[in-house]
Amino acid sequence: MSIPVPPSEPNSLPYKIACLCDLRDEQGRVLMLKRLKHPNFGLCSPIGGKLDTHTGESPAQCAVREIAEEAEIDVPIDRIRLIGMVSERAYEGKTHWLMFVYRVLGSVSVKTGMTREGELFWVEPSQIESLDLPESDRKVIWPLVREVAPDALTDEPGFFAVHIDCDGDEMTWNVEQLTKPANTHAN
Repeated sequence: MSIPVPPSEPNSLPYKIACLCDLRDEQGRVLMLKRLKHPNFGLCSPIGGKLDTHTGESPAQCAVREIAEEAEIDVPIDRIRLIGMVSERAYEGKTHWLMFVYRVLGSVSVKTGMTREGELFWVEPSQIESLDLPESDRKVIWPLVREVAPDALTDEPGFFAVHIDCDGDEMTWNVEQLTKPANTHAN
């Protein structure tokens, strides 16, 4: 089996590494941020940020740090689970991204409102698609999050890995790994 290799570009783009953090409250609502900074200025996304590569920070350490900085709560590293890995080629034609998606197990309490990063707010999971989201979040990331981590408060989540090609007129993606959660509750 061969792994498809993207065509090379004459001007290679920088590669950035980041994490996204899925936090839920007692009602199962998702913490979102309406961003005041680029990339994705004015759009909604979960909290997160770039890995501090200069210090050798791990993706999990980045998630814990970003949660502390943006949500102003301390979450121990043993309460987060890696639920996804997203590679984006040529996002906005400017950058390749490698993102690690983490879910905080159990509920958290976070003060919402304006921060230096943007506006923090809670939203029902069923309402996420009604928000102004980056296209890759709407079409790829959130549907995969729902598939591998349907119940934030009780289930041990599964895992996904996806490659998203943002180059060209149409975004395309390939799910490279999908592991469903081990114990799901019947409704």
